[in-house]
Amino acid sequence: MTEDATKTAVIIEDDPDVRSLLDEVFRAAGFRTVLAGTGLEGVAAVAEHRPVITTLDINLPGIDGFEAARRIRAVSGTFIIMLSALGEESDVVLGLTSGADEYLVKPFRPRELRARIEALLRRPRNPDPATASVGAAPAAPAGAPAAVPAVARNPSEAAAIPSHTTAGQWHSHRDISLDLDSHTVLVAQREVELTPTEFDLLATLLESKRRVRSKADLALVLRGEAFGSASYVGEPDKRAIEAHMANLRRKIGDSTAAPRYIETVRGVGYRLTAHTDGTAAED
Repeated sequence: MTEDATKTAVIIEDDPDVRSLLDEVFRAAGFRTVLAGTGLEGVAAVAEHRPVITTLDINLPGIDGFEAARRIRAVSGTFIIMLSALGEESDVVLGLTSGADEYLVKPFRPRELRARIEALLRRPRNPDPATASVGAAPAAPAGAPAAVPAVARNPSEAAAIPSHTTAGQWHSHRDISLDLDSHTVLVAQREVELTPTEFDLLATLLESKRRVRSKADLALVLRGEAFGSASYVGEPDKRAIEAHMANLRRKIGDSTAAPRYIETVRGVGYRLTAHTDGTAAED
């Protein structure tokens, strides 16, 4: 593939008027666009063109946007912006659970979409699953102990995790570790696949250690803005963070009732758990 993927966007939308508007917004932002009118066409377009951003309607002919998002996530690390007239909280949560990074309710403002696009471009993108070594565990930094199968480990044992002082930019907490360079996440030496948004949230919490990060803080991170900036963070953005955090916890095997990695500080935000087991705040 010789095309510049950083300048390619796939637009999956069955409404010709909305599709045309999206095309204009992306072209104005300097993108090459690929248009698709059904979910299956869109999944195929993403696999072929490997875009950096994909917009996805929910009510599509054939498979719907939720199923399309799940199939896209299996082959691509593209950022997914889900666009839908469905604005109920349950719809937003389902969209984010399916693999979307952003969820905008129609009718949307082109200026807001452009801002979301620019924010996504400021974030590093996960490598495509299709280009990764199938079935191969990521190489641990030099000197790290050999991986131990999760089923054979005693949960109370200290984890054999990579050190951030060796190759890569590793951040670790208990038996979970993350490499910023390769966008790799290991839990008990087993690789876990996260969406770009989930990866960024986990990286932020690992870098913050025991410092609490509010939902507004995390929303700003996803926009590519600094903590404490004056930008407005609304309730929909905070609910999106809650949904992403729930997905992240599920994938790394964490629990809100007895958190091992991430705890909720009621009314404040999220932080890493203490290194010693104990009672932590619940959601």
